Amino acid sequence: MQGLHVFEPKTRTVIDLESFVPDDHFLREVDRVLDLTLIRKLTASCNAEGKGRPSIDPVVYFRTVLVGFLYGIDSQRRLCQEVYCNLAYRWFCHLTLDDKVPDHSSFSTIRDRYKEEIHE
Repeated sequence: MQGLHVFEPKTRTVIDLESFVPDDHFLREVDRVLDLTLIRKLTASCNAEGKGRPSIDPVVYFRTVLVGFLYGIDSQRRLCQEVYCNLAYRWFCHLTLDDKVPDHSSFSTIRDRYKEEIHE
């Protein structure tokens, strides 16, 4: 008898994002040695406290930029699309499936705000 699979694309499913990233994945190795504890301190003065809307978390920003660098993704628009679709990238950037991926248009603003010294 031929099987029939019914696809329900709108079904909400609870998943363990951690289980979708193999133990030997390159980004796991990077994550083990990556220390971004200094990032919040370096970027704190770049935002006006209590004014405007909340910024993108600087750790999420730098992790996303690092994904682009490591995988040769030089378009911010494409980088955001890749992070949106790739579970390993989401995991590395600390974004759950419910989290919005930062909009590509924010990256140039943030890059200008953080200046070259912070990026180095």
